[in-house]
Amino acid sequence: MTIQIFVYGTLRSGGSHWSRLLSPLEGEQAMTEPQYIMRSHGHFPSVHRGGVTAIRGEVLSVNAEQLITLDQLEGHPHCYCREQVPVTLHNGQNVVAWIYLMPPESHLDAEIIASGDWTDHPSSGE
Repeated sequence: MTIQIFVYGTLRSGGSHWSRLLSPLEGEQAMTEPQYIMRSHGHFPSVHRGGVTAIRGEVLSVNAEQLITLDQLEGHPHCYCREQVPVTLHNGQNVVAWIYLMPPESHLDAEIIASGDWTDHPSSGE
């Protein structure tokens, strides 16, 4: 059984955590609905509800074992919470995928990434 997960930061293809945990999986470019805020925490981003930004990322198909590893990395459910959200793939197809979100009240002082694309941020190159 494969599980669809939407990744937007270091788990995207070529990112440090992708290289360590998900390589050689290839993701499909995708975007969320415009209802989020992306913030920078130095070398990684977070996303939470309550904004007007569409988040750009990738949808990957993972297995149950990989999902457990990702949950551990993201601190689910104590740091990031994994939720299912609708996303649109680059070909226009709509799918539902898991995403890791932080609570809206977390890290309000962290820099906002207005584009919703972690690759636009200088720290994304790691």
